[in-house]
Amino acid sequence: MEGPSPVGGKYSFDNENRKKIPKGLSAPSLFRPPKNSYTEEVIAEVENEFPDAIGDAAPFLYPTTHAEAHKALRLFLKDKLALFGDYQDAIQKEESFLFHSVLSPLMNTGLLTPQEVIHAAINHAQKHSVSLNSLEGFLRQIMGWREFVRASYLLKGSFQRSSNFFHHHEKIPKRFWEGSVGILPIDTIIKRILKTGYCNHIERLMVLGNFLLLTETSPHEIYKWFMGHFVDAYDWVMVPNVYGMSQYADGGTIVTKPYVSSSNYIIKMSNYPKGEWTEIWDGLFWRFLQKHHSLFSSNYRTLSLIQILKKNESSIFPKIQKAEVWLTDYRSSSTY
Repeated sequence: MEGPSPVGGKYSFDNENRKKIPKGLSAPSLFRPPKNSYTEEVIAEVENEFPDAIGDAAPFLYPTTHAEAHKALRLFLKDKLALFGDYQDAIQKEESFLFHSVLSPLMNTGLLTPQEVIHAAINHAQKHSVSLNSLEGFLRQIMGWREFVRASYLLKGSFQRSSNFFHHHEKIPKRFWEGSVGILPIDTIIKRILKTGYCNHIERLMVLGNFLLLTETSPHEIYKWFMGHFVDAYDWVMVPNVYGMSQYADGGTIVTKPYVSSSNYIIKMSNYPKGEWTEIWDGLFWRFLQKHHSLFSSNYRTLSLIQILKKNESSIFPKIQKAEVWLTDYRSSSTY
């Protein structure tokens, strides 16, 4: 704050944080501490005791000590914070880490506290050239969203985890678990998760969550899938994020609209090429809007989508039909 006003004249710079990563720009590598005797022992135990478990324990990537966690924080501030804001919503088919801090597993396990991360970021920004949209965007993720999620869990968690606004009951097919859905961004991200236990927040919300909502998957199944796949998964994190933010299962307790989009959003924010997957995705999207016409038409933020659907119904209907055929095949595949 500068007196009674926020630094820079506004509380949020989120509209400046939606850039696509340009060709030729590469993010610095994620800090990967060397394995020690403890991690080697745990990897061996997991492989021996759970040979059929999902994922791969061997390429363990994350700090396990306070010293390693603090080094990860320092390197993020030095190498990535300056561009974090611009590209925090970007997606790349090559990797998920990009300019993200990947500090959530370290804070959620207690290797770092939110307070020390916040103080370190502010101190770094005061001494170095860090744009306000990067600093504010990073602090808002911790002071804003993380604390909001925790409060939502404490106040609304019991309601959220028992809710299913859309009455979705579909199981998650084995194809999804394995990353062989046939939808390029879905398969790419899932195969990466199986190696790293991580993908960034936009991939979770606007790719995985988006797709699972469009395919009418049970939010309870989605919750279990997310809890079992992510290194930063805790009940207090996943209940509001899955039932509230991602799936709108609570009917809008913490968000104002369902987070669904056509393939255009993914194309706009990433380097994924167009293909048959975009036609399927778009058909699923318009099918969902058509099915929940009254909900989307009663919300001023989504009314324009319904107007587009009405205006272009003759050209959109074949896409919906194609998606219906694809969805029937997808649902008929085996489940775990």
